Amino acid sequence: MSCKLITSDVVLCLDADDHIYKNGYMVVEDDRITEIGYQKDLDSRRKFDETVELGPRLVMPGLVNAHTHSPMTLFRGHVEGHTLFTLDGWFNTIRVLEMKIDSEMIGPGVAVSCAEMIRTGTTTFVDQYFWMDHIYPEVRKSGLRAVLAYGIVELGEETARKRELAAAAAFLESLQDDPLLTGWLGPHAFFVDNSETAMGLEKELADKYKVGFHTHFATGQEENDYCREHYGITAIQQLNKMGFLEYPIIAAHSIGIPLEDLDTVKDKPFTAVFAPSSGMRNAAGIAPLNALRAAGVNVALGTDNVTNNNSYDMFKEMAITGKIMALLERNADAIPTRYILDMATMGGARAIGMEKEIGSLETGKKADLIALDLNEIGWAPFGGQDFYAALVYAVSGYHVRDVMVNGNWLFRDNDWTSMDYLKVRGELEAKHDELMRRIKE
Repeated sequence: MSCKLITSDVVLCLDADDHIYKNGYMVVEDDRITEIGYQKDLDSRRKFDETVELGPRLVMPGLVNAHTHSPMTLFRGHVEGHTLFTLDGWFNTIRVLEMKIDSEMIGPGVAVSCAEMIRTGTTTFVDQYFWMDHIYPEVRKSGLRAVLAYGIVELGEETARKRELAAAAAFLESLQDDPLLTGWLGPHAFFVDNSETAMGLEKELADKYKVGFHTHFATGQEENDYCREHYGITAIQQLNKMGFLEYPIIAAHSIGIPLEDLDTVKDKPFTAVFAPSSGMRNAAGIAPLNALRAAGVNVALGTDNVTNNNSYDMFKEMAITGKIMALLERNADAIPTRYILDMATMGGARAIGMEKEIGSLETGKKADLIALDLNEIGWAPFGGQDFYAALVYAVSGYHVRDVMVNGNWLFRDNDWTSMDYLKVRGELEAKHDELMRRIKE
């Protein structure tokens, strides 16, 4: 058993009681937190396998990015000025690029995505894409925690449906006993590019493997228009009728979710992912955040892919969340900073059913944590800062100096311990150049 002592000027737990320990410490045994408290209460005679004195750092829970598409780093900068939030927009931009890639291009994009998330304080992410058999080995090498959803697009075609569902089943089987990676199903969009026939079979797979669904939902009105035309009810109501709301569902974007349906989902394992940068860049809008909050629906924060964000920095996403809500509601106190932090931590943990394991710093939970440099520009005057406001509005992911996942350092004292970033970036650049050559052919 490995036993680490970590001391820091501030330990911000983000637990239910909002514990903040100035001059605090934590004890990590193997992969779990076993003690948190004040350094003055620590017995100086105790021995530890490793003592890490972080000094002027703020230690807090690692962030949970609830909606990503990790291979799409390969496409960053190539769809500027286009919306990806309609089926036509997606097919005429991203799909054109995707048709030119091969499996060898996937790994470098994923590796760089993992590096960017680690560097900016994300310790868990929720991904959805195709080529999952090439994605999960790279995520595993990074040391991050992740829920990986096998992306399914079948457009009502029987051949595609059989192929994709068989591949999804094989993928779910491969991650049955992984300590950090969990497999889910990722129908790209219910009713839009996944037919009711496919959805029924996906539900059977979810039953067999006890997994949830990570899907795009209500990015516009396509699902609702379809369901009203064919069933006379909203997409949420039809999903409920089909039994889908009994499964964990991560509904990315949820921009057009009808307010009348919030009472239906509030007591279900349903999470709306708020992704404001993506919604604004695609000129699509944002989810009705305060209505979701008032109804008691779980809300998590996500960056979406870096083709239309173009950043994995969850601190930046938190700042945008607060600012856009204040602007839209003409209310400077439209959304509390503590709630925004919850979206980026416990909201994501609840979304994937891991709220008892991650999302806050508490004894017994997994040792997933980050440490930000209090000497970096943006904190002064330290004595006048509200920590929650500072984390949401004043700092960025590039204040992060240390990252631990499952008791292992992935980034320590502003340096990589889990990967060679320049190497994986070079591999991505080479694959990007190859893709550009293919497109010009």
